[in-house]
Amino acid sequence: MDLKNKRALIIGSGKSGIAAAKLLYEAGAKPVLFDSNEKLEVEEIRGKLTDMDDMEIYVGSLPKEEKESTQLLVVSPGVPVDTPFIEEFRQRQIPVIGEIELGYLLERGRVVAITGTNGKTTTTTLVGEIMKAYFENVFVVGNIGNPYTLEASRTDESSVTVAEISSFQLETVDTFHPAVSAILNITPDHLNRHHTMENYVAAKEAIAGRQTKDEVCVLNYEDGYLRSFADRCPAKVIFFSSVQTLEDGFYREGDYIYRAKSGKSQKLMNIHTDMNLVGQCNVENVMAALAIAESMQVPLDTTLAVIKTFKAVEHRIEYVAEKCGVTYYNDSKGTNPDAAIQGIRAMSRPTVLIGGGYDKGSEYDEWIEAFDGKVKCLVLIGQTREKIAECAKKHGFSAIKMADSFEEAFRICTETAKSGDAVLLSPACASWGMFSNYEERGRIFKEYVNAL
Repeated sequence: MDLKNKRALIIGSGKSGIAAAKLLYEAGAKPVLFDSNEKLEVEEIRGKLTDMDDMEIYVGSLPKEEKESTQLLVVSPGVPVDTPFIEEFRQRQIPVIGEIELGYLLERGRVVAITGTNGKTTTTTLVGEIMKAYFENVFVVGNIGNPYTLEASRTDESSVTVAEISSFQLETVDTFHPAVSAILNITPDHLNRHHTMENYVAAKEAIAGRQTKDEVCVLNYEDGYLRSFADRCPAKVIFFSSVQTLEDGFYREGDYIYRAKSGKSQKLMNIHTDMNLVGQCNVENVMAALAIAESMQVPLDTTLAVIKTFKAVEHRIEYVAEKCGVTYYNDSKGTNPDAAIQGIRAMSRPTVLIGGGYDKGSEYDEWIEAFDGKVKCLVLIGQTREKIAECAKKHGFSAIKMADSFEEAFRICTETAKSGDAVLLSPACASWGMFSNYEERGRIFKEYVNAL
């Protein structure tokens, strides 16, 4: 797509929208920024757009003539793509793309793209470190917090871009074409946005939609959706498994990770002595990283050396401190039941668990069942607390305490936990409503712990 002189309307003035505006401006397009939040100030937004004083900015409402003159629509990930506003542009055959597609239009190097319901950030960060240990010019972008559009113009033929990509971002890809893709797992999430599980699965699978048999897609063998997708995936599939002994792929058996090719296996590493990460979810993340690194021709010794020194990503089963014999773990990124199950499985002590938050339409039965004698008390907060409490009681779990604030929940935890216990923040819900994002929730939790 030729962007020069194209009148591009950007929806959303957050981090992604601002980065998109800058990239379009540098590419010679004529960007226009629109945010429907009428409480925003135009001059405050303009302050983020250095050296773009002539760019048009609208808040609250968009003039009809701007709609009619738009040649390209760029939507931020937080903007649903099935709204009447966006549908109006589609009906006029105006291309609708997102940040990932826009960044890719200016990409000059190779791309590694990682998605999945859970584990994306840890795996992307680890893969980024592995790539940096072998390649000179590496960018880690996407849903991880660094917009692709900020880095795309800096890529070259020798560079590697490692992108964490959400289902929201995958709704608006078109030409996006990674050399190596990975789908770590698919479990119900964001159904308030995607409406059906079929839509959510289709969004995830789009990451490999334009790949060829000369390229690689890494898939989790233990995920039924992904085993099914392997048969129609256009790329060469490499599986990893935490349960099965594979004939071809990466698998865990006992305390070790193996690489199998044509039925012959090579022992690669010990999951206890060669990893700082805890929990089966992180064993899967490491196997995915191994498969990606191999597909990018990174020497095994380099990959293993990085894995051995890699620490947990902030907010993902992150050890915070031990206070009065109680260990505190921040798993604020456990924003859905499946992610929070991994947090519980990683605990080796009786656990006081903080749960609850914004309701994304999730069901909590499997999460409650995963307590499996480990959770001694469940402290509930937020919009979902009554729904979760009802579900827990249905499954015979009644050690529940309600809190009206996050601070009160933390105080209950410190009063309930005894020496030898753990306190785990792993809410199984989004943070919205009480916090701006899961990072803020995790940071506040750590502040409370460190103040003890």
